[in-house]
This record gives sequence, structure tokens and C-alpha cells, in this order.
Amino acid sequence: MNIANFPWLTTIILLPIAASLLVPIIPDKDGKTVRWFALIVGLIDFTLIVTAFYTQYDFSNPDLQLVESYEWVPQLGLNWSVGADGLSMPLILLTGFITTLAVLAAWPVTFKPKLFYFLILAMYGAQIAVFAVQDMLLFFLVWELELIPVYLLLSIWGGKKRHYAATKFILYTAGGSLFILLASLAMAFYGDTVTFDMATLAAKDFPLKLELGLYAGFLIAYAVKLPIIPLHTWLPDAHGEATAPVHMLLAGILLKMGGYALIRMNAQMLPNAHAYFAPALVILGVVNIIYAALTSFAQRNLKRKIAYSSISHMGFVLIGIASFTDLGLSGAVLQMVSHGLIGASLFFLVGATYDRTHTLMLDEMGGVGQKMSKIFAMFTTCSMASLALPGMSGFVAELMIFVGFATSDAYNNTFKIFVVFLMAVGVILTPIYLLSMLREIFYGEENKELTSTQNLIDAEPREIFIVACLLIPIIGIGLYPKILTQIYDSTTVQLTERLRDSVPSLAQQEVPAVSMTAPEIGS
Repeated sequence: MNIANFPWLTTIILLPIAASLLVPIIPDKDGKTVRWFALIVGLIDFTLIVTAFYTQYDFSNPDLQLVESYEWVPQLGLNWSVGADGLSMPLILLTGFITTLAVLAAWPVTFKPKLFYFLILAMYGAQIAVFAVQDMLLFFLVWELELIPVYLLLSIWGGKKRHYAATKFILYTAGGSLFILLASLAMAFYGDTVTFDMATLAAKDFPLKLELGLYAGFLIAYAVKLPIIPLHTWLPDAHGEATAPVHMLLAGILLKMGGYALIRMNAQMLPNAHAYFAPALVILGVVNIIYAALTSFAQRNLKRKIAYSSISHMGFVLIGIASFTDLGLSGAVLQMVSHGLIGASLFFLVGATYDRTHTLMLDEMGGVGQKMSKIFAMFTTCSMASLALPGMSGFVAELMIFVGFATSDAYNNTFKIFVVFLMAVGVILTPIYLLSMLREIFYGEENKELTSTQNLIDAEPREIFIVACLLIPIIGIGLYPKILTQIYDSTTVQLTERLRDSVPSLAQQEVPAVSMTAPEIGS
């Protein structure tokens, strides 16, 4: 078979799902065999992703590549249609990388290991499918499929309030998914042709009122997943009860689904409505940055503190999407990948710290830095990445969004100055709460009962390896961002041009600045 004709994406999606079905029949009593099986499957699938990327993906092509389309349920108009472009390929790579490391992070799991790894592998394929499918009905199905493993992973292996956190997660996310289904059906049945193909739907000429309604429906669904305040409250609860590998999947991949879908469906498929909603996205992004950062200050629970930090960082993604500039949109994609790596590393280290101290309350920690010097060094390095230290990926991503929005001609200067000032305040708040967190955990007043225990062993080789794997791309992207940006630049430039065409004053370059109000942007 010609390698170019090989069904790369179909194989990448279905391999971990098919492998998960074999987990129950693997002869294994203590979970040692099944964890190796899951790790090997993860490595094989990630190798396939990297091979497809290096041999089949063309950086200069902004359109879909690795395209496959097969009739699946023709009576419903449902096709197995997959493809990858600059928006999806970086996130497919991120999914394979983070999930494989999450399997390694789950090494100590001994309670129902077969069910645990079955769910992780099933989730692996569903997550990649979310970024690859090009059929709206199929997108809804894989979006829903991905929710079930998360619910079970939270409700079975979570903390004391795991049932509450899992139930809240499924109610919020499944409730939001209904808006995806309703909006998809409305788009599919509008006009003379009934289709769920995304490219065909994007070419339909929807009336403005309908387009605004569709955009609002998608925005509600993706606001839950991103998450956007006030639809964010499920996330701190879920993170507060999750185990380390589930943390890595939540922070590293699940939040990125909301940002990806917001770009793919709202901005790319509904550009005219995007011109109206863009100022609202900017305001919501600012609220995310400031409110979540201030809330993080007040959290005494370590997991909830990092969770609110994640919400704050995702606010920059919203502003980048709404910037109407190549640089801002490129920064939004870079921020999603960067935060996926940084968030996964921080939450893994939170889990490693909890395994030793058996507490998440900052008031009960202190003085453990000398006994856990390696964990302290890794925690500090990852925190520096989170607070956007120059030389790390977070700095480059946030700087691109800053400059991209500041140089946008889609908003008047007063509005831009106001937003940039508040973004800067958020950037200043981040190091304050992260550095104070490090001080309280590793220094501060020593808890002698805690520091005297024999359980305070330092990082194991497996833990050092996981964090090192995450830090290498964090630092690599920070020092040379083109490693990542070249993957999607052609796609984001093409999308920005399409978005600017939806605003006549930007397309014609007659008016240097457009009022911040949505009706004038869209007029």
C-alpha cells in the first residue's frame, strides 16, 4: 500500500479504542501487565501520529490534509469524515503526547486497574477524534463519547467528594452538548441541501439572525468546556477530586477542546456572527483572567488554586481568537498548546506532592523543600513557566496575544488600552499567587509532624522523566517558537483573512478603527 493512501487518522483514532476492548481479557491480577499494555498502545499510537505528521503533513498548505471520508450511516447522512489542518494537527500531537505520559503517571493505580486503563485508552481515541472529525454529527458523537470516561474516572478514583464532582461535570458538559446538537441540526437542515459536512456547512449563506443564534448556541457549549466564567464552576470541583493522570487529561487536553471548537465552528464557520460577538469574547476573556486570578489567591486547597490559574490562562485564548490579527490568533493556538503542557506538569506535581504529604491544604504544608528538593526544583520550574517567564512557552504565547490585540484595527484605541491594561494586571497577579504558593508548600513555617514522617521521599525516576518530557517542549517552544507556529501559520493567516472579510471596514482598509460595539463591527 502507498504510504500516502494509508488511513492514518482512522487508524490513530480507532487503535486505542480497539485496544481498550482487549483490556478485559488480558490475564492480570495486580495490574502490572495491563499498565504495560496501555503504555505500549499509547506509544504506538503516538508514533503513528508523529509519523503521519512528518511524512504526510505539509506546513505550507492551509487546507485539510490526511483527509478520509467513508459513508457510515447514509440514512442519517452520517459519514466517517476526518482530516487535519493547522488548527487540529498541533492539538492531535498534544493529545498523543499528554495521554501517553498520563498512562505512565497512572503507574501506581492498583484499584480496578483494568477498568482504569480501559477508560484511558477509550478516551485517547475519542479525544483525537474531536480534533480530527469533519462531520458535525460525528463531532457531536465523539464529543459525547469523550465525556463518559471522564465521568467514570472521577466518580470511581476521585477523592471524598468525587460523586458530587463527577455529577456536576456530566451535567454541565452534557447540558452544553445539547446546544451543539441543536445548532448542528439547524445548520444541516437549512437550505436545499441536508448535510453535516463542515466544509459544506461553512459555505452555506445563513441569514444573519440565524447565524447569530447558531453562534450563541455553540458559544454556550464551548464556554462550559473552555471554561468561560460563569460556566466554569465544574472545573475546580473536578480538579479538586481527580487523580494525577486525570488531572493531566483535564488540564492538558479537555480544556483545549473548547478553544479548538470555538475557532473551528464559531470563527471559521460563522465569521459574520463572529464579528458581532468578538467584543463580548474579549470582555469574557478579561473577566476570566482577572476574576480567576483573584479567586486563586483565596484558595487554600492546592488543586483548586491551580485549577483557577488554568481558567485565568485560558482567558488569553478568548482575546486572541477575537483579535482579528494573524499574531493574536496564532498566539491563541500557541497558548492552548503551551497551557496543555504547563497545566499537565503542574497538576502531575500536585499529585506527586499529595502522595507524600497526604494533604492539599496549604495551611498544613510548609518546610518540605529540604526533604523533597527535586520535587521543589521541578515545581518551581513549572511554576515559572506558568507565570510566563521569558524563555518558556507561556511567555511567547501571551506576548503574541498582547501585541496581536494591541495592534488590531478592529477596536478603538480606548477599548484596546482598557483591555491591555487589565491583561497586564492579570499577568502581574499570576507570579504573586504562584510564588506565594511555592513558599507555603516548601518553606514557610515548618509542620514538624509532616516533615518528620518517613513518607517524604524525593522524586522517583519515573516522576522526573514525566516532568522532563513536559519541560523539554515548554522550554524548546519558548526559545524557538517557530518549532510550533510553522505548523499552523498558513491556516491561521487564511482564517484571519476570512474573519477580516466579514468586517467591511477591515477588508477594505478604509476605516482604521471600528467601534467596540458589536453591531458596528458587524455592520
